[in-house]
Amino acid sequence: MNKAQLDQKWDHMRQMNGVAIRCVELIPESKLDSHPIPNMRTPKELVVHLYAMSIREVIEGSARGDVTDADEKAILAGIKTKADLVQYCRDAWAAADKATQTMTDAKLMATVKTPWGMDFPASVGYGIAYDELVHHRGQLYAYLRQMGAEVPSMWDFEHNAPEYAPRAKSEA
Repeated sequence: MNKAQLDQKWDHMRQMNGVAIRCVELIPESKLDSHPIPNMRTPKELVVHLYAMSIREVIEGSARGDVTDADEKAILAGIKTKADLVQYCRDAWAAADKATQTMTDAKLMATVKTPWGMDFPASVGYGIAYDELVHHRGQLYAYLRQMGAEVPSMWDFEHNAPEYAPRAKSEA
């Protein structure tokens, strides 16, 4: 993957993220720490995992050259309300976006150290983040359906907040 390809992939992920954040906004405040699906993470744990590890740490680590484990327990302890959770998602995305803007062709090919017993080129980190966004957003859809929410179409990018909406052709 080169920088031009990354920019296209990241733009698509930005729009997918907009739908994911809309889903986070649908979580009932009273259900943040519930278990809508037995033996799985709570909605808050799922969302923090997605944004702390899969988005922020994998992307920032790819830009930095080493991925570390995010301290999800500490992050969870600081999130008390749905508004806190939504803000955490927005902040994590902004940090990942900032890191992505620093990527170059050379950095995309550079080796990234990980705590998982395997190292890989930074470009692979973006594949991991993409897969994780798709996977955990799908889990969130299942959670929301269990809680009685009507979820947006996974391709409904037009109704995203402006910062996550499709860009005009001249902006792309």
